[in-house]
Amino acid sequence: MTAADLDQAPASSLAQMAEEVLRTADGREKTALSRRHATAWRAARDGSGPAIDIGTANPPLHPARPDQPALLSPRDVPRRRPGSEAGRIALLHAVAHIELNAVDLHWDIIARFSHVPMPLGFFDDWVKAADEESKHFNLMCDCLEALGSHYGALPAHAGMWRAAEDTATDLMGRLAVVPMVLEARGLDVTPSMIEIFRKAKLTQAIEALEVIYAEEVSHVAYGSKWFHFLCGRDNLDPKEVFHQLVRKYFRGQLKPPFNDEKRAEAGIAPDFYWPLAEDITDTPAALR
Repeated sequence: MTAADLDQAPASSLAQMAEEVLRTADGREKTALSRRHATAWRAARDGSGPAIDIGTANPPLHPARPDQPALLSPRDVPRRRPGSEAGRIALLHAVAHIELNAVDLHWDIIARFSHVPMPLGFFDDWVKAADEESKHFNLMCDCLEALGSHYGALPAHAGMWRAAEDTATDLMGRLAVVPMVLEARGLDVTPSMIEIFRKAKLTQAIEALEVIYAEEVSHVAYGSKWFHFLCGRDNLDPKEVFHQLVRKYFRGQLKPPFNDEKRAEAGIAPDFYWPLAEDITDTPAALR
């Protein structure tokens, strides 16, 4: 889908806006469209713009993607030492790829589950998250370009959309696996990434990653909030259901160390994730 196509066939609902983003291939175009739709939704919600219905859509199973980067199996993605310039570029490229997938994941939860009766706050949260992920992708692209590279210059992980496919018909499963597992992992690893760029005195990358780190907490929190909402609506035990869904949908085991402080800030208690950890022998005694 091109920008001209979008101009000729404007979306009439939030779900259709989400589908437009999913069907836009180029990363910069996708995120620009994402940010425009987020602005329109906020205006509709505060009364300063035309009203927008939630509506329904027909989202693709896979979002549109540019020709580059080449998407490889995780085992085939080249590993580079983060202490080298090439390694730092590879790290920024990997983060850019994660952020672009996150843009699609947050619009996908709107488009794919718009038929589920949810409070308007649910849609507010995921529009805001998609808008912020769009900003994050552009921050990473700017960092890459400042180092003489660009998004698409290196191969990337092909399996990042797998969680969306696996939970395409299960909203609770989507909330458990995407924000509460995958995005929560970002809270664990981002501080060490920031230190890599701090040692290299790359101020632009440090500042960009600090923005991402601060804002990702709320994205994890949205997942926890709406997961608990659905459990409460159905009178289910959130911890028990979370463990069941992660074991069903998440491929692999959770890997410590965990950022307990930021996870708690996002509303995820240690007894949610420690029992699912890869090295159970490291589970705190109080949680065994």
